[in-house]
Amino acid sequence: MSTLSLEHIIQKPTKTTEGKTPLLLLLHGYGSDENDLFSFASELPEHYFIISARAPIPMQPYGNAWYAISIDYDGVKTSDNEAAKESRDLIATFITEAVQEYDLDPFNVTLLGFSQGTILSYAVALSYPEKVKNVIGLSGYINEEIINLQSSASYAHLNIYNSHGTVDQVIPIDAARKTPGYLSNLGIDSTLSEFPVGHGVHPTNFYEFKEWLLKL
Repeated sequence: MSTLSLEHIIQKPTKTTEGKTPLLLLLHGYGSDENDLFSFASELPEHYFIISARAPIPMQPYGNAWYAISIDYDGVKTSDNEAAKESRDLIATFITEAVQEYDLDPFNVTLLGFSQGTILSYAVALSYPEKVKNVIGLSGYINEEIINLQSSASYAHLNIYNSHGTVDQVIPIDAARKTPGYLSNLGIDSTLSEFPVGHGVHPTNFYEFKEWLLKL
């Protein structure tokens, strides 16, 4: 579907709720596409309208990115933060468009990201808290340079779940361990769930965040 700002695929809810339907927006990682996280959409809570969005930057030979990542000769990784901010704003715009297009609840939007999608999920939620209620951050971290912080009071409604693999070689666990403290300083209670995996989602991790979603 291409009538909105981001290419995307959808899964309509199979269980009705009172009022408008909540949105669960899936944001994939670097080099992937909208089909990746959508592969487990059928296992997610049935009352959500699920949208899986494709990042705007095409890669070769396949896949997409929310922003470029480069590694120098010394192995130092750098991110294109300006492009990341553009994607942050694009996702925020897309949320507004999707809520209107599919007649969804603007006050019940959940972002579920993996890796680069998690970094953007945090950036969107903390820069545009009025657009997001819940965040599930898998295998990512907070990049302070792409966040436009708002007042602590504007974060009072936010619920954030984050998890990480203890042997992740793409994004080291130490980066993720900084997340709860950062959020706490903003008045957001959050803990980090750690699992004995690399850069991926442990089966127990999946069931844990699914249960977290169901309890909201």
